Amino acid sequence: MSVTLTWTGHATWLVDTGHGTLLVDPFFDECPGCSTQAQHVACDAILVTHGHFDHVADLVAIARRTGAKVFCNWEIGQWLGRQGVENVQPMNHGGRVAVPGGTAKMEIAWHSSSLPDGTYGGNPCGWLLDVGGVRIYVAGDTALFSDMERIGRPDAAGRGLDVAILPIGDLFTMGPDDALEAVRLLQPKLALPSHYGTWPPIEQDAAAWARRVEAAKLAAATAPGVGEPVRVG
Repeated sequence: MSVTLTWTGHATWLVDTGHGTLLVDPFFDECPGCSTQAQHVACDAILVTHGHFDHVADLVAIARRTGAKVFCNWEIGQWLGRQGVENVQPMNHGGRVAVPGGTAKMEIAWHSSSLPDGTYGGNPCGWLLDVGGVRIYVAGDTALFSDMERIGRPDAAGRGLDVAILPIGDLFTMGPDDALEAVRLLQPKLALPSHYGTWPPIEQDAAAWARRVEAAKLAAATAPGVGEPVRVG
């Protein structure tokens, strides 16, 4: 079975597992360069890494319209309840839940988190997905950290990571150099860049970064365009 990953801009991804679609960090209507409007997004579950506006801007509207279950930390779950979103599964680091097509484990991330109204957004996270027979690590917004080596270790069946989705924008997250080191630690088969190019302070040459990954013989790498599907498995 194959899984299809689609970058819709900034740090938002759609993951078609073959049994449903996961939406990661919905940011559409106010996202420069995004070609999709929130009202047209279909999904079966939503995964949230943290509370910053560029990761939750369209979360409430999409969750209400679709009824998709939202997986997030406790604080974001409480905030969503106050926005009238009822289908929420709060959790914390280390927790694993069933999602369409497999499982999602909440992993640590080194970042900050506050919600659009200024309230505390809890601890940020990344997601380790095991869906459609494919293992995918979505780092979220984070600095480089040594536990990435643990996240990339093979599972009990001996399977390593198929894909690592890593921020490369710098300033607010790790930049290209640290993202290269992250690939060394994670040892995925395929590395994909995220969280770059939306605004001038995080402008990066993602294609050049992908070439560096491959030149170092760390993994296959590519920088898909907005809306361009990447099939894995």
